[in-house]
Amino acid sequence: MNQELDATVRAWIAVEPDQRDRATLQDLLDADNEEELRRLFGAPLRFGTAGLRGPEMPGPSGMNRHTVRRATQGVVGWLDATGVARETGVVVGRDARRGSEKFNDEVVMVLLGAGVRVVELPAPLPTPLVPFVVKALGLGAGIMITASHNPARDNGYKLYDHSGSQIIPPSDGIVEGLMAEPLTPLLEDRRSDLHHYVDDATIAAYRNHFVARFGVARSELAITYTPMHGVGGRLMTELFEEAGFSRVTVVASQFEPDGRFPTLAFPNPEEPGALDLAIRTAQDAGSSLVIANDPDADRLGVAVKDHERWRTLRGDEIGWLLASALLPSMSHDNVVATSIVSSTMLEKMAATANVHFVVTLTGFKWISRAAGSLALGFGYEEALGFAVDPLVADKDGMSAALAIARLAHDLAERGATLLDRLDEIETTFGVHAGTQLSLRAEGPDGLDAIRDAVQRLRTSPPAVLGGVAVSSVADLAKGYEGLAPTDGVVLELGSRGRVVVRPSGTEAKLKAYVEITAPPDATRQLAPLREQCQRTLDLVRNDLDGLLAL
Repeated sequence: MNQELDATVRAWIAVEPDQRDRATLQDLLDADNEEELRRLFGAPLRFGTAGLRGPEMPGPSGMNRHTVRRATQGVVGWLDATGVARETGVVVGRDARRGSEKFNDEVVMVLLGAGVRVVELPAPLPTPLVPFVVKALGLGAGIMITASHNPARDNGYKLYDHSGSQIIPPSDGIVEGLMAEPLTPLLEDRRSDLHHYVDDATIAAYRNHFVARFGVARSELAITYTPMHGVGGRLMTELFEEAGFSRVTVVASQFEPDGRFPTLAFPNPEEPGALDLAIRTAQDAGSSLVIANDPDADRLGVAVKDHERWRTLRGDEIGWLLASALLPSMSHDNVVATSIVSSTMLEKMAATANVHFVVTLTGFKWISRAAGSLALGFGYEEALGFAVDPLVADKDGMSAALAIARLAHDLAERGATLLDRLDEIETTFGVHAGTQLSLRAEGPDGLDAIRDAVQRLRTSPPAVLGGVAVSSVADLAKGYEGLAPTDGVVLELGSRGRVVVRPSGTEAKLKAYVEITAPPDATRQLAPLREQCQRTLDLVRNDLDGLLAL
């Protein structure tokens, strides 16, 4: 056994509060299992996309009680470093994943022990309520224990600042640096005078706002809804009812929170097949619309009945639909925003509506801040994240669900559907076909393999993709169109589209985002234009698959 590793593991055991984790690490030491210990201690979780996310396991490479204590210790120091008084308060919430309750307890105890006022969500509830409560109560920060749509083995720790937005640099670096301080935090339980629960009136303010904005007197629209074994079920179905959508059928086997996600290979509405059970339920119930939230209800998936078949909408398509509904009522001080990996359609729609448009780096920590001193009227990313109202400074799958239901209702009143609206949009602005290539990197060298693949593309880009000439190459690490440097490459395909390749911010994946476009043509039918774009899209994707092989 390497002596340095042995000492590191023993030091962790000495401060690890979880008896089972201590025993696991001690057994590995006793068995001289250096390979497994290097897996647990080799690559500590980084404070990346607004926080931590990783498998629940002992050691600094996993989510565990000691990691959560260290992170919360870092948050306390960050509050002090950024001048946020501890009495200003922090809202703490959790989803229903395995481990979320105990991690939530650790956060609360460390904050209270440090003299920080805590306002805690009273039960496992959707993530968007945390940024909402930060703004509604004027708190200094928010912490949510969640891994969103990650596999069942994972959990995470998400941090919001006083604006209700996910933290951005340098805050993440400050927290991460303070996590490493060798301090043993003081702990205090909920009997402290500093502990409070979020009251019913605050949650009601969220409900009332979005019901008033997107509700109808009564809708005949038949909807099937699934929370995908997550925490959105009860609140979302109540919102539907209060908003006038009474013909809602739920997917019963996916309704109650269950961190094992027993009916799903991956609890992510983006994944192929994730909505199959919901679609079967909708077919049996006679619904025309499927709405899904991911397990922490900050994302929205949609499927629409197309005659006798069902079509699952891409995130970009949902974004266009929501924009078509929201843009007409926006004023000159509104901004719409999307990320660099999302479709270029929103920019064209915003220009026609005379509304400010902003493109950002990937992630809602950037999209939510895109408006600056103005108001973010709408923001979205292709990964099914949508912000439809400035009340929540983050993606919110529940308010977005009400917004898409309201649009579907309004169209149905005129004998039209969401698919008809998509036809209108592409007739006006051109066909925008899109797809995503996602390559998972397994093992301890996975992240290195991802970085190497991006570097190969950066230094030796292809001249042609899918039969289309690559017109230019942009290195995102050098900045791009005014954006801050980030790891990734943009391959422009002239007027035919573009490809963006970047590492995932939350998982060990390399992602390529492809968009192929055709200009608007009133003399041609949409179907052949779409088929033409799809053929090119498939060819580009196939070339990338070989080019980026990990």
